[in-house]
Amino acid sequence: MMATSLFPHTILELKNNMPKSQVLFPQLSLLFLIELALLISYAVCAPIGICYGRVANNLPPTNDVVKLLQSNGISNIRLFNTDSALLRSFSGTGIKLMIGVPNEILPFLATSPPSAAIDWLRFNIFDHISADQIRYIAVGNEVFLKDSFYAPHLVPTILNLHIALQTLGLADSIKLSSPQAASVLSTSYPPSSASFDPSLRFAMIPLLQFLTETGSPFMVNLYPYFSYINSKPEEVSLDYALFRSEPDRTVRDGAFEYSNVYDASIDALVYAMEKEGFGGVTVAVTETGWPKSGGEAANVENAAVFNGNVVARAVRNAGTPRRPGVGVEVYLFDLFDENGKVGEEFEKHFGIFGLDGVKAYGLDFN
Repeated sequence: MMATSLFPHTILELKNNMPKSQVLFPQLSLLFLIELALLISYAVCAPIGICYGRVANNLPPTNDVVKLLQSNGISNIRLFNTDSALLRSFSGTGIKLMIGVPNEILPFLATSPPSAAIDWLRFNIFDHISADQIRYIAVGNEVFLKDSFYAPHLVPTILNLHIALQTLGLADSIKLSSPQAASVLSTSYPPSSASFDPSLRFAMIPLLQFLTETGSPFMVNLYPYFSYINSKPEEVSLDYALFRSEPDRTVRDGAFEYSNVYDASIDALVYAMEKEGFGGVTVAVTETGWPKSGGEAANVENAAVFNGNVVARAVRNAGTPRRPGVGVEVYLFDLFDENGKVGEEFEKHFGIFGLDGVKAYGLDFN
């Protein structure tokens, strides 16, 4: 339960247990309670991490990367594979990891007995880093978008890995989920009309059932930049993508008002899950960011505005109109530019830090 939902109960208890001398001074009591509530709220802000993409041939040594992360107070990292040397570099640092299981491994893990999943976890992960540094194992990445061949293997892989974690006594501390592209929704606007692509229900419903039963989040890779460049200006304006909508330019959806793509996209997923009967599943944004160059509106200034707003919302536990006060865990993309990326030029320029470790723009992760 989030701290914000505890405030009324906590304040009532504190007031009932206050010395009478303090109750006689209501202004002082109220000030004390408000300050305490704010302290609790900021102490449990939604986790903020960063993705460590490595599709490049010029990245600094990982030991230097670890020092960079620690010096900037970044304690949550997403890794996209199980590179043994990379995992060993993070061992003992206290940095918490989300570790990716590559898509191409899914058929093997799905069709093998759980004992093979235990062996795979030990050989690829636990032999190189302590289990207490692992928060998530992210099974596949955008499986439903990138290659439908892997889709039938997703949930069986997750179930086998879960049995393996249970056998190892780690199922409560390490959560399993699968990052998906926002395109798993066939309809997303307005948010209340959102629904999952019907062709994906064969895998989506069992996935949501698993997330519900294990208390794991629905992971989504969410890029308002893509929404902006792939839409007409009157549909998604730059200000709407960058959290800069004026009050008279917001989007109303029933009782809720949306001033940015980020909130609207998250709530679209929430509505879609509610329609399938899984309204209790939380959302974690496993990738989001804004490019610094290489495309329309891709510049340092816009990247700073976008990522700064995302971090501020997590720190404040701002939540979304549909789930106010429920902070959204987020992983910013990307640690460095990746010169090996294919596709559009902007794909190479999401890096928040330069190769020398200097920030490309001002951004406080705390």
